[in-house]
Amino acid sequence: MGAVLRVDLLPTAPASSNITAMETTPDNSPENPTPNPEPVRCYCGLQVAYEECCGRWHTGPERLMAPDAEKLMRSRYSAFVLGLGDYLMDTWDPSTRPATLDLNEPRIRWLRLDVRGVDQIDENRATVDFVAFSQQRGRRMRLHEISRFERKDGKWFYLDPLSIKFN
Repeated sequence: MGAVLRVDLLPTAPASSNITAMETTPDNSPENPTPNPEPVRCYCGLQVAYEECCGRWHTGPERLMAPDAEKLMRSRYSAFVLGLGDYLMDTWDPSTRPATLDLNEPRIRWLRLDVRGVDQIDENRATVDFVAFSQQRGRRMRLHEISRFERKDGKWFYLDPLSIKFN
């Protein structure tokens, strides 16, 4: 039987909600969203609108087509923020992906992403060094990971962590 990865993300809109990413930001809750007249800056930390950044890899004709390992890693972070489990599974290499991905435990609120470096090993392999900041039950935490990525048939996939530290 395959492993199950459990993560809970805040904020995410309930499945029956019509709240969109444009209306729900990490600074307001889906239960009480504040309408946002301007496009939401991308959750990955780049100073670009979500739709022009990670959103284009999440949905539409460019779905799953992040052009490099860093953009895939950023889009995966944004997918964790938004609770896009299908996208996370679809961008996880089948050889290392868990059997299921449960985004309901423990309650984590993702706060910020810092990409520290990218090592392009060759045209089909790269590592990304990043720190993801979160809050869980009032306690601030950081996840420092160096992740391996591999391109297969023109698409980048998350492979696994080379190094991972929580504090």
